[in-house]
Amino acid sequence: MRITSTSCICPVLVCLCFVQRCYGAAHHGSIKVTRNQTKHVEGETEVHHRPKRGWVWNQFFVLEEHMGPDPQYVGKLHSNSDKGDGSVKYILTGEGAGTIFIIDDTTGDIHSTKSLDREQKTHYVLHAQAIDRRTNKPLEPESEFIIKVQDINDNAPKFTDGPYIVTVPEMSEMGTSVLQVTATDADDPTYGNSARVVYSILQGQPYFSVDPKTGVIRTALHNMDREAREHYSVVIQAKDMAGQVGGLSGSTTVNITLTDVNDNPPRFPQKHYQLYVPESAQVGSAVGKIKANDADIGSNADMKYTIINGDGSGVFSISTDKETREGILSLKKPLNYEKKKSYTLNIEGANTHLDFRFSHLGPFKDVTMLKIIVGDVDEPPLFTMPSYVMEVYENAKIGTPVGTVTAQDPDTANSLVRYFIDHNTEEDRYFTIDASTGTIKTAKIFDREETPWYNITVAASEIDNPGLVSHVPVGVRILDVNDNPPELAREYDVVVCENAKPGQVIQTITATDKDNSANGARFHFSLDEGLSLNPNFTLRDNEDNTASILTRRRRYSRTTQEIYYLPVLISDGGVPPLSSSSTLTIRVCACERDGRVRTCHAEAFLSSAGLSTGALIAILLCVVILLAIVVLFITLRRSKKEPLIISEEDVRENVVTYDDEGGGEEDTEAFDITALRNPSAAEELKYRRDVRPEVRLVPRHHPSSSLDSIDVQEFIKQRLVEADLDPSVPPYDSLQTYAYEGHRSEAGSISSLDSATTHSDQDYNYLGDWGPEFKKLAELYGEIESERTT
Repeated sequence: MRITSTSCICPVLVCLCFVQRCYGAAHHGSIKVTRNQTKHVEGETEVHHRPKRGWVWNQFFVLEEHMGPDPQYVGKLHSNSDKGDGSVKYILTGEGAGTIFIIDDTTGDIHSTKSLDREQKTHYVLHAQAIDRRTNKPLEPESEFIIKVQDINDNAPKFTDGPYIVTVPEMSEMGTSVLQVTATDADDPTYGNSARVVYSILQGQPYFSVDPKTGVIRTALHNMDREAREHYSVVIQAKDMAGQVGGLSGSTTVNITLTDVNDNPPRFPQKHYQLYVPESAQVGSAVGKIKANDADIGSNADMKYTIINGDGSGVFSISTDKETREGILSLKKPLNYEKKKSYTLNIEGANTHLDFRFSHLGPFKDVTMLKIIVGDVDEPPLFTMPSYVMEVYENAKIGTPVGTVTAQDPDTANSLVRYFIDHNTEEDRYFTIDASTGTIKTAKIFDREETPWYNITVAASEIDNPGLVSHVPVGVRILDVNDNPPELAREYDVVVCENAKPGQVIQTITATDKDNSANGARFHFSLDEGLSLNPNFTLRDNEDNTASILTRRRRYSRTTQEIYYLPVLISDGGVPPLSSSSTLTIRVCACERDGRVRTCHAEAFLSSAGLSTGALIAILLCVVILLAIVVLFITLRRSKKEPLIISEEDVRENVVTYDDEGGGEEDTEAFDITALRNPSAAEELKYRRDVRPEVRLVPRHHPSSSLDSIDVQEFIKQRLVEADLDPSVPPYDSLQTYAYEGHRSEAGSISSLDSATTHSDQDYNYLGDWGPEFKKLAELYGEIESERTT
């Protein structure tokens, strides 16, 4: 089968066709293919090259972006079996067959019906086959071929990442690389120059240049200064067709910023400065500012200020404000116009971040001179001391001098000073001060034991200018005098055992004194010498501010004397010495052999009778329990039985509660039990249930033959009607049972249900002797017995 294509478009394609022709003849001899080099217009003959010897042609070309009115001719399929009689049918299958590519099934001509874009699809793979039109059988095996879309220059270069923003340090050397830009062209880079891009600079010269092949942008000048110009806008163009005329182009913008380097030293605008500072300026306060200019920015403009020399370096200090880059001048010591009226300072400002590449542009520091003029100010009086401490004895008379404060006017005028006390607290009112001399005196009598220290504030002002006031703190210590006698340190509970021996220490006592140690640290203990010799106890001074109480005899008896009193005299070592008398109370107690106190109370006397404390408590508890039982028994005896019906209202509207125990079989007052009997007995004893029944003594009847004639069903119906009509019956939800036990036996009933209607001679008085548990039963049977007797 022959596949005939259109003629080659250019010499390159002709060569390609020749190579492919030779390649096909060498490797694909099984399929005969012929190719038409030229398809002439109608009327011209068609020239064939070596029709007897075919070659393999498995690749067609079709131009992209074809805009003609007719379908574009691609090529021709032809089989050697085709005699031109129309018996051969050509079939085309594969990518785009029938939609993009169509074939004339008789002639084998292939046409493209649509405009193709190589950038979307570069080639199409199709299959061709020749079959017998009558039998539909293939005449040759199916052949595969490719239709390639031939590129044209229809895409301009594009910068996909633009616009660009880039920085480069200032003062960089010429040729320093800034940025590499890249443009892409969608055309076929293997065919012609459609995708061959060259770069050029449209804007940004003479500062920058671009490499036409690589797109690398470089600096084109030496020492580009940021302080002169900081921002540059460079326009780069990319053009295909190797930059030839007719090529397509695209452009992008590159914004280049020069970054700062430390290439500018700081400079003070002036070489001499003058500053006025009043002498009243506070120590530590800022008194002035100074600044050196630096054309750099950021850390390259950071600097540090120092005082390198001058007579004011010890009075003033300078620091750097990192935000404003100013030097802040502060006062280290107070100024005094009367002593020194001016100071001179040499101040240096230097960069802190140096770049040694630009050290030849230095030095990166500058020096200026600052003269400080001290201003005279009318100052308040100045005390000779920053604070005062004075002393005065307690109990001193009002008006006693405590001390004197002194203040002077530091100005040249040396004005007179007036003193006064700031009465801001209560303590300031306890003292007075002489306005002229500054002598402080007491205004009350002080007690050191109450308040040992006072703090007051003394103020001084000029008489000519009272508005200028200075203050000084004054502390007053109250000195102690011996005005408090000693006393026992606490209340002592002294105990002596009955079996004590002579000379035994029964207590050690101590004393205390409100005065300080100088007037009461040494105490002396003794017995009252004005009394006769105590035969029972004595006192021994231990000479360490303690004393011991000792016994003088053997054995003490509580039955004879239970408490002893011992007067003790205590004196201190102050000047003059003070003393006081205290009385110790000594109790006689029973003790164990090891000296532990067993008891000191009166119940101990019962021990001789053989009763211990536990036994007494048990006896008392039993008495209390017996009394409680007697009171409970009397209360239960006096309680009365509550009525069955708690209200006279309709019982159907109330809930009747029964909180008492039944009285047994003979209790017929709480419930009507006649319903349990036979109908004849119930008819005779029909009571109302809402009132207390009257007990009647009737003789006991014997069973008669009339009972056999009573209709139990009729009896129950009669009772049901009576219950419906009787307004005094129990509530509707109560249950009334009517039962019939049958005829009595000849021997009679042994049940006690008839006991309510029979007379009994039994005496129930013995129930009262059974105790509280049977009290209610005894009351019930006692009432029945009393009714019978009445």
